[in-house]
Amino acid sequence: MKYFYLKHFAWFTLLFCLFAEAQTSKVLIPPAPTVAASSFYLSDHQSGRILAERNSDKKLPPASLTKIMTVYVVCRELQNGHLTLDEKATVSKKAWQTPGSRMFIEVNKQVSIEALLKGVIIQSGNDASVALAEHVAGDESTFASLMNQHAQRLGMSNTHFRNSTGLPMDDHYTTARDLAILTRAMINEFPEYYQWYAQREMTFNGIKQQNRNRLLRRDDSVDGVKTGHTEAAGYCLVASALRNDMRLISVVMGTASENARANESQSLLNYGFRFFETHKLYSAKEGLLETRVWKGDKKQLSVGISEDLYVTVPRRHFKDLKAETRVDAKIVAPVSAGQQVGTLNVSLAGDVMISKPLIAKSAIGKGGVLQRLYDEAMLLLKR
Repeated sequence: MKYFYLKHFAWFTLLFCLFAEAQTSKVLIPPAPTVAASSFYLSDHQSGRILAERNSDKKLPPASLTKIMTVYVVCRELQNGHLTLDEKATVSKKAWQTPGSRMFIEVNKQVSIEALLKGVIIQSGNDASVALAEHVAGDESTFASLMNQHAQRLGMSNTHFRNSTGLPMDDHYTTARDLAILTRAMINEFPEYYQWYAQREMTFNGIKQQNRNRLLRRDDSVDGVKTGHTEAAGYCLVASALRNDMRLISVVMGTASENARANESQSLLNYGFRFFETHKLYSAKEGLLETRVWKGDKKQLSVGISEDLYVTVPRRHFKDLKAETRVDAKIVAPVSAGQQVGTLNVSLAGDVMISKPLIAKSAIGKGGVLQRLYDEAMLLLKR
């Protein structure tokens, strides 16, 4: 009888430990806050992981959020050497009389590209947007075609632009997800220009105007990005914040007021920073492992990934991540640099979060005749 109780006590203890382990390893994430907007989207900048969303692919009028693409296109032109910051653009009558928010440029005056860019970014000037579009492409319609080409290249599959300002036009729309894609590209590609989004005010032509992004004055971690408002679009805001090397991007579209768009954006950002953390797992510069290559002029191949790998996980669960590499069983030369030779899977609580190709970090050519014959014999023996 004593043995019976000891035996069942041992089983009970084992089951309790297994249950306790299962409970502690379970990943618990609080639901995202309720957001009073037509659509919203929250993602980590580095990893791209979506932390919260609703109606993120719904096509909506973007109002002045359009100008993120206007600025992006001009930055590409600067990068390609087609423009310089001190280059002057002549203000047309059309640009000067464009309605809505204004930088207060004057017709026939010449204004530098730098000033116009800041006028779009900080003051949300419709007049500055049109002046830039006309200077870059000749007219606003052609510039809109450039905007759409870049949107397609970036993978903004539910976006179409008709103008550079976001003033209401038929067939002018985008989505919260697409705006996050665009903002991520803007931050990655043009950090020297992105920093202008953090400026709280600007004076031009003797007129001082405040940046309409209220979060810049509420939260020191916020450094962008853009507000927008029309009657059709409601009040919109793309925001980005950096805290302890973790950057988040939030998009809210179709809120009821200026305060609402700021409050809802702040709520999303706080949720993301409170409950998630982002870490760099592996660098593209480093080889993750070495593997055997057959019939080559070298026997060992360094294997890695093509770009730095970041992961965003619920807080306190980074240690629970598991990385698994699966390399092709038989790699035969020649091998080209960048050739996929396996897969890296990163999982959390049994679910694969990230799957990336493992690539050859360098090329390996064919070995000599004797090496190839020897390796062929070894492969036959292995079979």
